[in-house]
Amino acid sequence: METRSPFLDTIFLLRNSGSITVFSNLHEISKKEEQESGDYFEAEFEKERLEFLSTDMNCDKEAAVWGAKILYYSAQLYLIRENTAKDLYKLIPKLKSSSDISSILSADLSLRFLPQITSVLQTADPYDPLVKILEEILTQFHYSGIGYPLNLEKVNWEKELKDKTYRKLYLERIVEKKAYALAEIPYINKLLMADFGLHKDIYWRDLKIVAHED
Repeated sequence: METRSPFLDTIFLLRNSGSITVFSNLHEISKKEEQESGDYFEAEFEKERLEFLSTDMNCDKEAAVWGAKILYYSAQLYLIRENTAKDLYKLIPKLKSSSDISSILSADLSLRFLPQITSVLQTADPYDPLVKILEEILTQFHYSGIGYPLNLEKVNWEKELKDKTYRKLYLERIVEKKAYALAEIPYINKLLMADFGLHKDIYWRDLKIVAHED
């Protein structure tokens, strides 16, 4: 897709090359840009959906665009902080619709990159209020935050991972990120060990087996 704006340029470049551009001014995202990015994410979601072989989920464009805006503004706010404190919750709003698996996976198209930005912000200033806001978002959308230290003690994992497609993706990302804190939660550990079977040492040799009380 031809790009014509800092917002679209940032998102396309990040998803295609893993790099990000920080512009010198905060750019207000237009409705046209939101629509174009929504169409882009719908196509990207379809590509990924073919990989996890689910016909039950469709792209939640609202969640996908929201996630992209969160990522874009978070990156810009790393450098541009003058007179922005009063606008943080305006620039980094909560998702208005309720989150379900489709919205979680749609927002993840961008939010999967948010832990790196949050880590950079925290390193620069651990008391930065933006860090707390982003960590709250990652706690809600913790599939995107796998590998980042979050407080997930209140999560009911059996309920959270009830859907088999989401469970498969969640476990795969835990393994990909070598997220020990999650992998050693008894319920998740049991699921991982069942998936590994006799090949545990191939997938994750030094992950310990945790006792699980049924």
